[in-house]
Amino acid sequence: MGEPTEIQRGDARRADAAHGGGSGAATATTAGPPDGATRAAQSRTAVLRNRIRDQRRSPARPRIWFELALIGISYWVYSIVRNAVPEQEAVAQKNASWIWQLEHHLGIAVERSINHAVDSVGWLITGMNYYYATLHFIVTIGVLVWLYRSHPGRYVAARTVLFVTTGIALVGFYFYPLAPPRLMTGGGFIDTVAVHHTWGSFASGPAAHVSNLYAAMPSMHIGWSTWCGLTIFFLARRAWVRALGLLYPLATLTVIISTANHFWMDAVGGLICLAVGFLAARWLYHEWVYRLPQVPARETADEPVTVPEQWSEPAVSSARR
Repeated sequence: MGEPTEIQRGDARRADAAHGGGSGAATATTAGPPDGATRAAQSRTAVLRNRIRDQRRSPARPRIWFELALIGISYWVYSIVRNAVPEQEAVAQKNASWIWQLEHHLGIAVERSINHAVDSVGWLITGMNYYYATLHFIVTIGVLVWLYRSHPGRYVAARTVLFVTTGIALVGFYFYPLAPPRLMTGGGFIDTVAVHHTWGSFASGPAAHVSNLYAAMPSMHIGWSTWCGLTIFFLARRAWVRALGLLYPLATLTVIISTANHFWMDAVGGLICLAVGFLAARWLYHEWVYRLPQVPARETADEPVTVPEQWSEPAVSSARR
């Protein structure tokens, strides 16, 4: 009886060894080269990763209908949010007094002197009122159209800068209501729109009932005009056009101070928002906006677009296996 038992135990050990060897073989087989389906999945992942990388480094030309819809909806949302902010007059007046005192402490509180001096020249202040009301939109839209037509490879990134800048400004409008100098109690500023009976501000006259009077910080007139000026300076070819690009934000700064629509500090706030916008675009596209290719890479490539073999001939690959 003993011998058969030993034989059975030996058979069991051999079976276990065989089973273990089979498991190892199976593991080795599993860890071997991937089959066709696995290679195809890996190829798809690699192609998708490369496509995303290329898209970030050379954004494609957007479709015009999409851009028009995006800009329209974005401005609509911007207007709603900006004008829906509760008009906290007491807080806005307090913030205005604090900024005015800070500027006196820094020795830069010259807005009132400039406002009174320019107001004495009727034709000049009237022109500034219209400048404030119109060019803010006309020039910005014009630069966007020019970018879309002449610099499609830079358009998306540049537009992203503008959107991020405006988004941050909305946060400022909501959490830091600020009375503009012309509406500050006891400031002694002249409301040039009201005095000269021109339409130069959506916060004066009938429009004041549907507009937030205390959305002065940060100044988007400075944020947008500086974006336009830098874009023109870095991308325009003619020297005189580039010079106009630099003069545009300086002229805008003169206008917002002369018409008493903003303090100096509002302009600083607008520049800070713009700087964050440029940094956000730099992070997103791995390059500074104006150093991106003028035309998207896919529009200049001469070679045909290729795909992995597994994508185009799945049936043949399967048959061969």
